[in-house]
Amino acid sequence: MQITLRQLQIFTAVALSGSTAAAAQSIALSQSATSSALKELEHVLSVELFDRVGKRLVLNDNGRLLLPQARQMLDAAHTIEQQFSSPDTPGAGLYIGASTTIGIYLLPTLLATQAAQSKQRNPRLIIANSAATAAAVAHFEVDVGLIEGPCHEPDLIVEPWLQDELVMVCAATHPILQGNPQRKIPLQELQNALWLLREQGSGTQEAVEQVLLPHLHQLRSAMELSNSEAIKHAAAAQLGLACLSRVIVADLLASGELVELNTTLPRLSRRFFLVYQRNKTLSPQLSAFLQHCRQMTQS
Repeated sequence: MQITLRQLQIFTAVALSGSTAAAAQSIALSQSATSSALKELEHVLSVELFDRVGKRLVLNDNGRLLLPQARQMLDAAHTIEQQFSSPDTPGAGLYIGASTTIGIYLLPTLLATQAAQSKQRNPRLIIANSAATAAAVAHFEVDVGLIEGPCHEPDLIVEPWLQDELVMVCAATHPILQGNPQRKIPLQELQNALWLLREQGSGTQEAVEQVLLPHLHQLRSAMELSNSEAIKHAAAAQLGLACLSRVIVADLLASGELVELNTTLPRLSRRFFLVYQRNKTLSPQLSAFLQHCRQMTQS
């Protein structure tokens, strides 16, 4: 076999960074060695993998075809290393991606309970919105993703996980209440109200649209914010209505700064999901983590 894992690692680094100089820094190699390895890989495959655009290297059709395969092979090699590494070996842990709500409110407890049951080293974490998390899993950048919205990546296995309750809230002093926190809000007023929304790509936002639009047909945006904590506090400041996970707003509901809207709408909920690569070899560590997550649905 003429292709080496080192060549694929260098090719992937160049593809992600756009230059041999930047790739060399990321993998602790000289630029000349990086360039030589890339040229050797192109020679072995008898194709060029990049278009040279000024000083940048841009993936061409051949490179785009090779990149997911290279990532898959590198991930498989990493999994083999994990299987034979002790829990204390650097780099032996998992790399977990989580969407914002899960990463902030559920994942710490999840990891703490797993740590109490096993001797595995703590995983590395990345917290982003659901779309970015799913993309990271699809590209083998993380081992598993925990997301709070539908997944649009075709190469992933999507496993339904926890059920999450959504609640509509506003400031205790919001005019829509007319001074009565128990007032039942007509649908027409909800349609005309201004809403605080998450950014596109957010699982929370996609879930909110799925549960509210069939009833309200529109959501008038007061502003878009990049995390649910910001939305919660903006709602408490009377900047608009919000629809968020109950776990997020529980503290401000308890303090009375936010009020749960009384409406004719049915109970609102969404599903959380576990996602992992269809072509990924599941290491013992990853299998154990997935099983621990599944046990949460049984408790």
